[in-house]
Amino acid sequence: MAGKEKTNLLEVIPCRSEHIIAEREGETIVLSFPRFKYSWMQRFLVPKGMSKERRIYLEEHGTAVWELIDGKRTVREIIEKLADHFHHEAGYESRITIYLSQMRKDGFIKLMKPIE
Repeated sequence: MAGKEKTNLLEVIPCRSEHIIAEREGETIVLSFPRFKYSWMQRFLVPKGMSKERRIYLEEHGTAVWELIDGKRTVREIIEKLADHFHHEAGYESRITIYLSQMRKDGFIKLMKPIE
């Protein structure tokens, strides 16, 4: 039986999820997405006056990462492009990979294997 092939996180390509809407507000990006997956849930489960959308405000570093997620760059390329932004501080690479992993877990992005 063949084992599952390991993928290097640095070689995957982050892609924005389709249901996420990104808008720039000043210096940062605001992500918005439906509070519930299905529209009927929105009708019955969202109290009157409450927004049907959830909004996440990205801070400066999160905005810089989000802007480089274009469905073409690998995690490694994003890290390389952000070296100056993070002033080459020690450990910034792991901060970015942890951030991208969390964004994937939260459903904001998908991680795709590059086509070989």
